[in-house]
Amino acid sequence: MLQLRPRGHMPYRQLLTSLSHRAFSSRSTFQQKSSSNPPSKSGKPLNEVSSHITQPISQGASQAMLYATGLSTDDMSKPQVGISSVWYNGNPCNMHLLDLSNIVREGVQKAGLIGYQFNTIGVSDGISMGTKGMRYSLQSRDLIADSIETVMGGQWYDANISLPGCDKNMPGVIMAMGRVNRPSLMVYGGTIRPGCAATQNNADIDIVSAFQAYGQFLTGEISEEQRFDIIRHACPGGGACGGMYTANTMASAIEVMGMTLPGSSSNPAESKAKKAECLAAGEAIKNLLIEDIRPSDILTRTAFENAMILVNITGGSTNAVLHLIAMADSVGIKLTIDDFQAVSDRTPFLADLKPSGKYVMADLHNIGGTPSLIKFLLKEGVLDGSGMTVTGQTLAKNVENVPDFPSDQKIIRPFSNPIKKTGHLQILRGSLAPEGSVGKITGKEGTSFTGKARVYDDEDDFIASLERNEIKKEEKTVVVIRYTGPKGGPGMPEAIWLMLPYRDA
Repeated sequence: MLQLRPRGHMPYRQLLTSLSHRAFSSRSTFQQKSSSNPPSKSGKPLNEVSSHITQPISQGASQAMLYATGLSTDDMSKPQVGISSVWYNGNPCNMHLLDLSNIVREGVQKAGLIGYQFNTIGVSDGISMGTKGMRYSLQSRDLIADSIETVMGGQWYDANISLPGCDKNMPGVIMAMGRVNRPSLMVYGGTIRPGCAATQNNADIDIVSAFQAYGQFLTGEISEEQRFDIIRHACPGGGACGGMYTANTMASAIEVMGMTLPGSSSNPAESKAKKAECLAAGEAIKNLLIEDIRPSDILTRTAFENAMILVNITGGSTNAVLHLIAMADSVGIKLTIDDFQAVSDRTPFLADLKPSGKYVMADLHNIGGTPSLIKFLLKEGVLDGSGMTVTGQTLAKNVENVPDFPSDQKIIRPFSNPIKKTGHLQILRGSLAPEGSVGKITGKEGTSFTGKARVYDDEDDFIASLERNEIKKEEKTVVVIRYTGPKGGPGMPEAIWLMLPYRDA
């Protein structure tokens, strides 16, 4: 049987680097045409990368293929922008991204650039949670990064705009941007609207309400009619899960790092603001090309410090730890779990946002969104506003003229009255995790917990135990599920939903 491997069994990352180096160092005869686009501030043409296929007479076949896509002769001298979206219609977090991608392309074309749309894969954590499908979730992050990097390299695009929606999408696209290091920006798909259930007195509900309904039904707190009403109305349309879960956590972190336009993380998915943001992305990416601003100019150590601070301020997901470490690695910055502990020790927890609080991202948007939050934190001296962003301006300049929070808002606490004086992300070490683990301690749990350990070998065993009513809410219980790590899972599947029905146990 014939087997093909990279020469010398070269690792995939090294192989791509080698291919890229050889391609850029190759010599060809160019037929450079005039372009209406000015050169970048570094003196390089804006189409420096795509010119490797659009200009040499030796690449006539490449040009023939591009003409077939609808390009004119003048278009051959324009910069090409790869517009990558994690669109698929099987998940509310992602089902609207094709429409947003079309608006982004419209903005790119209006800016005098060529926009080429392509897709990558995605896995819905909300759908796969509690099943063996969750084994594929974390690895989808790396598949997203690899696929965007592959298309950007193989197709010779000058710049990249990525549109992610669900949890692992955001770090995946940023990892690709860091590796490729061409002018890039992210347009977050946005958050979903809160749902509303008649049987819950028309109170706002979300995806966690649906998870909790399972435990409430098992314990007799709600009827089957109420349970179905909750799951039928928890997700009313497109957009990512509404609380400060992984998607909104990572989008907020990436905005404060400077890789999105202001407001991207808090603009709701189905809002006019989100559509306006998509349209504005075209001029923004053109400016990044002109100014020759690349992810390596934005994704600095300071940017990652800002991200860790914002995650703690907002009570964000523990997944931020593993994702920010991977994102930092893509640009050659070493982050460790100890860095997160150091930030948590000096950063208060201020945001009354779900899952630990009352409000959702749409509520934060209504009082000014992430830009107003960043402005508030800059005024308090918590963030460093000197870093470059995709607007071509500093973080501080971006929010200089945004409105302050209303004086009567209840979502973000003042520093004088925090929910918790230090951050909720705590690095824990002990016999179960000698090299460290991450806990979310929001202040309601106290400083220690002692309970009976119930140990299961997989999630199915735990579910069966729940349904046999073996775990009582009034009993203090520590649930340990073995063999669910990177190797044991395999894939390090999350089991967050298992904690929700009995989170007070």
